[in-house]
Amino acid sequence: MPRTPTRPRWPEITWISPNPEPIGSAPESAPSILGINPWVYDFAAYNLWSRPLGLINTLQAFYCSGCHVTLLDCMDRTWRDVDWPEQQHYGCGRYPRTEIPPPASLEHIPRRFCRYGLSYAAVSQALARLDPPPDLVLITSIMTYWYPGAVAAARLVRRLWPRTPLALGGVYATLCPEHASSVAPVDSIIQGPAENGDNWSRLWGLLGETTPPAPGPQTEAETLLPLLYPEARFSVLLGSRGCPFHCAYCSSSLLYPSYHQGSWKRLLHQVHQEHKRGIRDFAFYDDALLVQPESWLIPFLEGLIRSGLSVRLHTPNGMHAKYLRPDVCRLLYRAGLTTVRLGLETHRFDSRPDSKLTHEEWDYGVSNLLQAGFNPDQMGAYILFGLPGQSEEEIRRAIAFAKVHGLRPQLAYYSPIPGTAMFPRAKQYTPYPLEQDPLFQNRAIWPCYPGGFSWEERSRWMEILRQAPGSEKSSPT
Repeated sequence: MPRTPTRPRWPEITWISPNPEPIGSAPESAPSILGINPWVYDFAAYNLWSRPLGLINTLQAFYCSGCHVTLLDCMDRTWRDVDWPEQQHYGCGRYPRTEIPPPASLEHIPRRFCRYGLSYAAVSQALARLDPPPDLVLITSIMTYWYPGAVAAARLVRRLWPRTPLALGGVYATLCPEHASSVAPVDSIIQGPAENGDNWSRLWGLLGETTPPAPGPQTEAETLLPLLYPEARFSVLLGSRGCPFHCAYCSSSLLYPSYHQGSWKRLLHQVHQEHKRGIRDFAFYDDALLVQPESWLIPFLEGLIRSGLSVRLHTPNGMHAKYLRPDVCRLLYRAGLTTVRLGLETHRFDSRPDSKLTHEEWDYGVSNLLQAGFNPDQMGAYILFGLPGQSEEEIRRAIAFAKVHGLRPQLAYYSPIPGTAMFPRAKQYTPYPLEQDPLFQNRAIWPCYPGGFSWEERSRWMEILRQAPGSEKSSPT
């Protein structure tokens, strides 16, 4: 792979080619695939090690198939000469934002609605100068209620290149395909991983090309991350896809119906590659990081320890406390785990909306972390907030429970997700037509909390949290 470039100046977008010949030098040159991670349109957004990993993997698959690829991530600085808020702890930080009128259906929400990320004008002008133009454009989507950003990106692409095939994938496209088909001017809605059999064939069909075999994961394949994100401050790790559990509020099993673990050698090679260019912070994206750790996590951590690399590991998705065995906790500590997040969800161990967790299992996991050397200041407990029918007393008790263990309580605001077991119940506890428009699934409006979001209620809950030790260090919401 070529030497990692520095961040280009605006408005340059550079094609990444697997072949030495210049792109577009001959009519038979390989297809050029442009990926776009669109803006976030929301009341709030904060970068907690955010990367469009599904889109990155798709571009990697096309690259391994001989295509030219590039990525325009509207949620990344991209160019060296654009204004961007100073990054904070461990590579996280705020996004630039432009206040815009909210959608008519959300005008009553007492919050400022913004477009987060690169300026629309900068993105538009940079894409217009892309040479040669793409043969296929892939737009991803993350939260279902962030679809306005994906639609805006699709309309921009249509204006610039009316005849270029355009596909929309990601979480929104997978969970709300009918809605996406009705509002997004695209040629194809891709549900699930793009490199899966049918999806892979559909994308190559848009190109008018014979479908090659989908590239399988290589043990020590070079990742495109250094070329897609030059001068990055953090990197992301994914050792497994999906989750063997089927929690009532979670969409993981809908996005990845089968649980699959990957190669720990490939992941360790990625860490080495990223470490060489100065990256020290790595965030796990796994939904079930600790499940069957002998298969990949333990050998990965052991290999990382043997390498002597100094890194900081982070678990923003939260870990299952009952799988925190003493040996696993010791390895996590020695490997450099710095941000420890646990899924407490609720203090009610007899009737939980997630996979069953007993009081004894929680004590077991937390005790093993402490004995391994972790400081309580590093440890946060996610508590579900705004569940349909949830009482205030239940939330308060969960906060107090985390407090007893010396952990930092952090509210995880509930978002009703179509297809989950809790979604029918959510429809009974909200004034919003959740299925009519995914905008109403936005956790920022507290869709199932009595009375919805208000600044008075937010201030009251922030005061409750501030009374808990360490809660002043909680991540912004």
